[in-house]
Amino acid sequence: MIRCVAFDFDGVFTDNAVYVLQDGTEMVRCTRADGLGLQQLRAKGLKLVVISTEKNPVVGARCAKLGIECLQDSSDKVRTLERFLQREGISFAETAFLGNDINDSEVLAAVGFPAVVSDAAPQVLPLAKHRTSRAGGHGAVREFSEFLLSSGMVETKAHR
Repeated sequence: MIRCVAFDFDGVFTDNAVYVLQDGTEMVRCTRADGLGLQQLRAKGLKLVVISTEKNPVVGARCAKLGIECLQDSSDKVRTLERFLQREGISFAETAFLGNDINDSEVLAAVGFPAVVSDAAPQVLPLAKHRTSRAGGHGAVREFSEFLLSSGMVETKAHR
């Protein structure tokens, strides 16, 4: 059963594009639809976390708004996720991960249910057990959340 859902940020919550203003400030585009999917997972008692190699404040700000823990500036996503899971008492086998690019490869290989967005890098496609029909930044997080909830893989609070 899945007890934790972890996500990459860029290319999953976003369309992998970045807008750079004259002063160097970066902006990204996300869809509000993803928030409801996350709320539904949280309501079932799942732990949610974003693990990003980025150190950009926009990642933390978006995660804060969504009420999801954000572990940024990670040079080793597997180790970062491992520490989080140990703290929560959850195993890799009980974890789903939604990623999109080669820097997600090791996490995709480590978790019990690896998934990618529809526009993921070709190199990570063989690692995935599931591929969304929606692209990153275009509702892939919402779609994946709803898929997990309808799959029978999600352990609800009542079953613990």
